[in-house]
Amino acid sequence: MQISIIDYGLGNLYSLLNAFMHCGVEAVITNDPQKLSKSDVLVLPGVGAFRDGMAKLKTLRIDKIIKDHVLKKKLILGICLGMQLLFKNSEEFGQHQGLGLIEGEVKYFTSLDSFDHQPKIPHIGWNEVKPIGRSHLTKNLNHKDMYFAHSLCVLTGKPEATLATASYGNIEFAVIIAKNNIIGCQFHPEKSSSGGLTFISNFIEMARKRI
Repeated sequence: MQISIIDYGLGNLYSLLNAFMHCGVEAVITNDPQKLSKSDVLVLPGVGAFRDGMAKLKTLRIDKIIKDHVLKKKLILGICLGMQLLFKNSEEFGQHQGLGLIEGEVKYFTSLDSFDHQPKIPHIGWNEVKPIGRSHLTKNLNHKDMYFAHSLCVLTGKPEATLATASYGNIEFAVIIAKNNIIGCQFHPEKSSSGGLTFISNFIEMARKRI
C-alpha cells in the first residue's frame, strides 16, 4: 500500500509521517506528480489560510491529481486545512473556491448566527470528539480528546457525511467527515497523542480493506 503525504508547503509533514510509522505503515512525503498519481492513498495535511492552500495546490498542479485520484475511487484523507480544502468554498479572507469534492462550505465560527461569541477565536487546544452512529473510522474514539487549531468550521451540505462532532461554546461542529472514498478530520491527529493514533490506525485499516 503506497501512502503519500502531499507536500505543498503547508502542514506538519514529519510529525504526520512519524504518526503513520508509529501505526505500522510507511508513508512518503512528496509533491512529485508521478508518485502522487501512483499512490493508493493520499493524505492532504494543512495549516494556514485556505486561499494560500488552494494557490499552492494549483501552482503545483496537485489539485488535478487529487481530483483524478478521487475519480479513480482511491482513498484521500484531508487534515485540518486539508479537510477544508475538500469543500466547495471558504469565506476565509474573502470568498475562495476549494476542490469541490464535498458539498458544503467553510465558515468562520463568528459568522454563525448561533455563535455566542464567548469562546476565544481561534479555537486552539484539546476538545472531546463525539462519534455519531457507528463507523470504522470512529472506533474507540468515544471520550477521546483531540488537538485543534482553527478559526473556521465546515458546514456540510449532507449531514450524513458527518461521523463525529465537537463542541466549542454553544456550537456543535463537524470534526470527522466521510463521503465514499473522501475522508476528513478537523483536528490534528499527529498532535493528538493516543486519540490521534487511534484515528490514524482506523484510517489505515479502512485503507487496507479497500485495496
